[in-house]
Amino acid sequence: MVLAFQLAPVLSMITGSFRPDVGSGFTLHNYYTALHSPFYLKAIKNSLLISAYSSLIGIVVGLVCAYSVSRFSPAIRDRLLMLSNMTSNFAGVPLAFAYIILLGANGVFTLLFRHWGWSAFADFNLYSWSGLILVYVYFQIPLSMLLLYPAYYGIREQWKEAASLLGASSWQFWRTVGLPILAPSVFGTLGILFANAMGAYATAYALVGGNYNLLVIRIGSLVAGDVTNQPNLGSALAVLLAVSTLIAVFLNHWMTKRSAKYLTSGEGVG
Repeated sequence: MVLAFQLAPVLSMITGSFRPDVGSGFTLHNYYTALHSPFYLKAIKNSLLISAYSSLIGIVVGLVCAYSVSRFSPAIRDRLLMLSNMTSNFAGVPLAFAYIILLGANGVFTLLFRHWGWSAFADFNLYSWSGLILVYVYFQIPLSMLLLYPAYYGIREQWKEAASLLGASSWQFWRTVGLPILAPSVFGTLGILFANAMGAYATAYALVGGNYNLLVIRIGSLVAGDVTNQPNLGSALAVLLAVSTLIAVFLNHWMTKRSAKYLTSGEGVG
């Protein structure tokens, strides 16, 4: 099962990226085109920027939400986590259609606010950069919260009490003790959010189609386009996408290993 559904497609993608679209043999032309064409470089840049912005927004809001969840009773916390789990998995085509129905050019809120004379969404375009960021943030925030809230339980109440007895304010405690302990988990979660946004295809395609230049959309158009197919060039772009995702996963693994000593034994404090 692993060979058929994971290793074989990856091997096919890597080998295909070194083959020309016409004929046979070995070539680096696909990578040269991907890294020198302004069109594909723009797609890579757009994907990196959207992933970075949505990940940063998700991590900041997720930190606050995760802290709030950790302060609730277990019953309320479990209900909130269940809701967050459902929200983080509500992505793809259904999420794009939901936003189109609510905030599209003729969406419910757009027409309602226009009828009331409110200008809240007068200049907002769902099918643009800001619209994509808004849609991505929707599933980034609950995922961030789910990954971050266990880290708050690694901060012991005794440390807060000791800091208070020594005259430290709440902000001083979080700046010198709390945030350094949370930092490994924060960076690890940031890596997961970045990889999650880089690989999001269905949501972006259903929302903007081919009207916005994103890496995943360019790969899809090269592999299964309506005009011309260049699957080997698409494989090269997919390898570049996989490399960026692997870097994010490696960062997550490395930072998770560092955070283990804080969450289990509290080493590095005091």
